[in-house]
Amino acid sequence: MGKYYCLIAGLPNIALDDSKLTYSISEFRQELDGILTKADKKLIDLFFLKFDNKNLIDHLKQPDRDSDQRGCITYEEFDALYKALKEEEKIPKNDRIPPYFKAFFRAYLDAQGKENNSEIPWEDRLAALYYAYAMKNPNRFVRDWFELNLNINNMLTAITCRKHGFDKASYIVGENEVAQALRTSNARDFGLGDTVDYLPDLGRIAEETDLMVREKKVDLLKWKWLEEHTFFKPFDIESVFAYLLKLEMIERWVTLDKATGEKTFREIVGAMKKGSDNALEEFKRNNKK
Repeated sequence: MGKYYCLIAGLPNIALDDSKLTYSISEFRQELDGILTKADKKLIDLFFLKFDNKNLIDHLKQPDRDSDQRGCITYEEFDALYKALKEEEKIPKNDRIPPYFKAFFRAYLDAQGKENNSEIPWEDRLAALYYAYAMKNPNRFVRDWFELNLNINNMLTAITCRKHGFDKASYIVGENEVAQALRTSNARDFGLGDTVDYLPDLGRIAEETDLMVREKKVDLLKWKWLEEHTFFKPFDIESVFAYLLKLEMIERWVTLDKATGEKTFREIVGAMKKGSDNALEEFKRNNKK
């Protein structure tokens, strides 16, 4: 892994409540071309696979649909893999297609013509395969980031299922320890109170009835996690990766209807900022060497 002193020193400061984009994530990716090592570039490519996932699901529903240009894999490449698996032919060699696409297509083909007893949508099944793939990455920060996202999604799902009397085991995805506990435990904290320190925060977030407000609170939790986990890696690929993730959050909120979201968002940021700053300062004090 490389050190990126000049790159990171030259990046503008950003905050989750920014009302303008410093870069789009696509522009930031272009800036990174020619700067990152080959190994570090693969981590950025891993992030952008989420848009190939979206394109794959979109093409299954509507083959002639336009692709999200942030993805790299074309419809023709998806189709060639799908047809090869369907016809049990030799799979064309393509280094751009990750192995979990094959697993997804095989599951999709196996389900054709059968009664679907799963409550989990295909896009969530593909996401679970993506998380599992990313959680095997050699970079610990990247592994932990994807596991954090998997856990947050699953915990919010489990809390919602319990609240409305749904069978949570039918909706939880993934096979890590948290997913297994969420499926099987009937305890109030799902038996995770001693291992998942952000579970109380998620419990409070889950009580929020406004879905947009809840999403913003989740992003604030993730933003804080990124700051804490890159504090001692200011010029490493982890900080570059975190900057990309932060840009994505800002890009999503800036493109929303400001009339419906901006006022509420700023109120939440203001209310939570003091607590977040105090928590981060405590983290820094506790981890000084």
